[in-house]
Amino acid sequence: MRKKRLIGLLIVAASAGCSTPTDSKDPGNEGRENITLTDKIMQDTTPKVTGIGGIFFRSKNPKEAREWYGKNLGLAINEYGSSFEFRNANRPDEINYLSWSPFAEGTDYFDPSNKEFMINYRVQNIEGLVENLRKNGVIVVDEIEAYEYGKFVHIMDPEGNKIELWEPIDSVFTRMGGETTK
Repeated sequence: MRKKRLIGLLIVAASAGCSTPTDSKDPGNEGRENITLTDKIMQDTTPKVTGIGGIFFRSKNPKEAREWYGKNLGLAINEYGSSFEFRNANRPDEINYLSWSPFAEGTDYFDPSNKEFMINYRVQNIEGLVENLRKNGVIVVDEIEAYEYGKFVHIMDPEGNKIELWEPIDSVFTRMGGETTK
């Protein structure tokens, strides 16, 4: 399972957030207002999705698909797919990642879903989110697993789509380096 998780998430990346509006009615308060809003955003631990972390899909020939996307659409390709690099809207100095990856048709990584794709969502406070999901009767497929690059868990939506939730530690991917799609 660890190998599958590593394969599924070595390709991860995305940023999320919201802008910090200024108080245009009181220009003299503008700086203090921004600091207050930024502090609130950075301290927010509400269990929720913050962005897309990965797009995974079944492919008849993953290697050929990766090569085609690299050649024709300019994706920076690695052995798993492509890592898209973004800046975090709330912390612009922080690099975030979204993983794009074709999987072999016969993969069991998407199980129990029989769909051709799986979306990975970036989340904050994964423990709180899973607790809320269970209270709402959502099927939680497995237990939260922690790795150097973040925590993961899988859930099922009402349409039978398996969803991967990821609380990322993007700095690990930044330290790993490598070419990214920008």
